[in-house]
Amino acid sequence: MRALYDVPAPAKLNLFLHVVGRRPDGYHLLQSVFVLIDWCDTLHFELRHDGRLQRHDLGPALPEDDLSLRAARLLQRHSGTALGADISVLKRVPWGAGLGGGSSDAASVLLALNRLWGLNWSRARLLDLAPQLGADVPFFVGGRNAFVEGIGERLTPLAVPARRYAVVKPPVALPTKEIFSHPLLAGTRTDAIVAVFPADTAMPEMLQPGFGRNDLQAAAEDRAPEVAQAAQWLRDRYGNSRMTGSGSAVFARTEKSDIVDASPVATQTEDDESALTSLPTGWVGKLCRSLESHPLEGWTG
Repeated sequence: MRALYDVPAPAKLNLFLHVVGRRPDGYHLLQSVFVLIDWCDTLHFELRHDGRLQRHDLGPALPEDDLSLRAARLLQRHSGTALGADISVLKRVPWGAGLGGGSSDAASVLLALNRLWGLNWSRARLLDLAPQLGADVPFFVGGRNAFVEGIGERLTPLAVPARRYAVVKPPVALPTKEIFSHPLLAGTRTDAIVAVFPADTAMPEMLQPGFGRNDLQAAAEDRAPEVAQAAQWLRDRYGNSRMTGSGSAVFARTEKSDIVDASPVATQTEDDESALTSLPTGWVGKLCRSLESHPLEGWTG
């Protein structure tokens, strides 16, 4: 194998996000449901025999040492391979949004280079590396929608009903560390909201539209009023909204087509299309479909 082209790296939504505690090292403990959506970055990989790792930006310029390069170096070092790669990244998922775009890129790099380099590592072995890159990376390597605990490393796969979401991001990026250190977060509850999961009585409740909350949203809105504006913009059109991750992207369930076909292409209505063309200047948005599983789920066992 000499190359892999058009490798997707899908974003995610946090249907809810509850802060349930804090570790002695300062990391917050979470409970959340992560759902994959069809807003994707695209990566291309070409084999190198000189061991070099180079990234080429096909869209917006990325930081010099981004997560995709760090993931490639980590896998190269732990596998002991002498091979390298040219990694081209077409960035579509906005960063600083709570959509997990950088973490998803890193996961797709691990999965793609595992195949391109002929390593044949198992998913479990890749999952051992994933937390070293970031708390969201294990979810994207895991390949399934999931109930997530700990700092993001404890995954319980979930069969989440297919739905369509309107996702918007105002022109502000929020540093995750800044949101988690915000004084407002000190007042969040620390009880385990879904502590009985995965008992049968807990699963349906957590998957109902509107369940729970995002404990980081108040801090994000205090830090960036644009987040509150985006949430109101969606509520005015769809009657609901919630921030994803640590922000600044906000999403809403679209009521006209809440349950959708899980086929690769979902049809959008004219009303849905026009709803996102009226975004304020500088905002980006997309009508997204939830995914049953990661497109690269079958790339490793």
